[in-house]
Amino acid sequence: MYRAVTRDIEVVVEPFYLEEQSNPEENRYVWGYRITIANESDGTVQLRARYWKITDGNGQIEEIRGPGVIGEQPVLNPGDSFQYSSGCPLTTTSGVMVGRYSMETETGKLFDIEIPAFSLDLPDQLRTLN
Repeated sequence: MYRAVTRDIEVVVEPFYLEEQSNPEENRYVWGYRITIANESDGTVQLRARYWKITDGNGQIEEIRGPGVIGEQPVLNPGDSFQYSSGCPLTTTSGVMVGRYSMETETGKLFDIEIPAFSLDLPDQLRTLN
């Protein structure tokens, strides 16, 4: 589990390998990740946009920007949390993801919160097979 806190907003990431969606013979490795965003601040915020930097095992970088997450722009009141799951395919057996969310306060002020860097690694029992 990976964790970052920015301006009293916590982001926790739990990555996991999706063996059933992967195909090592075709250099396709897929990971899922579950993210929980918890608003521990005194104000209401809304997640407006995301930015991801994905680096595969060969050092190739892909950047992804877009509105919200999984088609949503959740509003988080103080004490609220929001959880979602998504995925990331790679052509290598490992990688690293890091990013940020653009948040908006009730008064319209934008600020970024950190998504902690997390590694995408094959489970130990599969490493020796690849």
